[in-house]
Amino acid sequence: MNALTRPLPDFPPHAREGARIAGRLCPSDYNYPPSVLARAPDFAADTLYVVGGLYGNLAALDAVEQLAAQEPTAPQIVFNGDFHWFDAEPGWFAAIERGVTPHAALRGNVETEISRPDDVGAGCGCAYPENVDDGVVQRSNAILAELRNAASHEARARLRGLPMHLVAQVGALRVGIVHGDACSLAGWHFAQEALDNPTQERWLQAVHADSNIDVFASTHTCLAALRDFALPSGELTIINNGAAGMPNFTGRRCGVITRIAITSSPHRPLYGTRRDGVHIDALALDYDHAAFRARFRKRWPPGTPAHESYDRRIADGPDYTLAQAMPR
Repeated sequence: MNALTRPLPDFPPHAREGARIAGRLCPSDYNYPPSVLARAPDFAADTLYVVGGLYGNLAALDAVEQLAAQEPTAPQIVFNGDFHWFDAEPGWFAAIERGVTPHAALRGNVETEISRPDDVGAGCGCAYPENVDDGVVQRSNAILAELRNAASHEARARLRGLPMHLVAQVGALRVGIVHGDACSLAGWHFAQEALDNPTQERWLQAVHADSNIDVFASTHTCLAALRDFALPSGELTIINNGAAGMPNFTGRRCGVITRIAITSSPHRPLYGTRRDGVHIDALALDYDHAAFRARFRKRWPPGTPAHESYDRRIADGPDYTLAQAMPR
């Protein structure tokens, strides 16, 4: 029995596929066993940037390139899903595609549902847990429907071909790059609240043993966290960058990306850890907030679903602190 078929911990409360509720449904083709990650690395890098949740923010895309340009060695940049979201107009969507395409990328739930030739009833594909308000779910489904209309046939075909996960070798560490968690493209078990729930340790142990991964780099849950676990099978590190393209902390407007490297960062990390000679850091992404918010509000004025769900967060940050994200 692998980790996917072992009972999952009680938290977070996931909607099961049998519920068939768009936006809460986790389609069966999102699932994979952690053992698929116990493979030879797809690439090796001295410096790795993992950029999750760009959400169509062109200013944040520019900021990633600016950070990368200041590294002594050019980093391998991986966009690990949901790089599209607010860019629901053809020109804006195409600009994000041009910026992302030169780099490695995974498809998140957003790209997966944009690229489907047929509607499977998954809505936005977020697989929202039950503690997320129904209004949020419905608005996310509406955003996804508008985003599909902005994507060209060529872009949808490209997105359809992107992988769900990658394995990188950085120094002595094997890094599993996923969108959601170790079992699902839209999994929530790498959310901060789940990582801090002691009932999850047995599942983490199974995932670690089955995947042979030392560090998981994820996003999807939209809130950042870094945790280390001392497990019977060894040390496991999980870093979730939250969102590159939106504020992550109360009163702060920076996005966050993950940097994993054999050298220390030229940019002061928000927080981080070091193990086996490898630096694992969360970097602030200080994009042009005014430019992004102006473009966002032009496309999503008051009364639209994205404005209702995200305008306050874009202005003031979420109800979430840096201390909550930092390793314990």
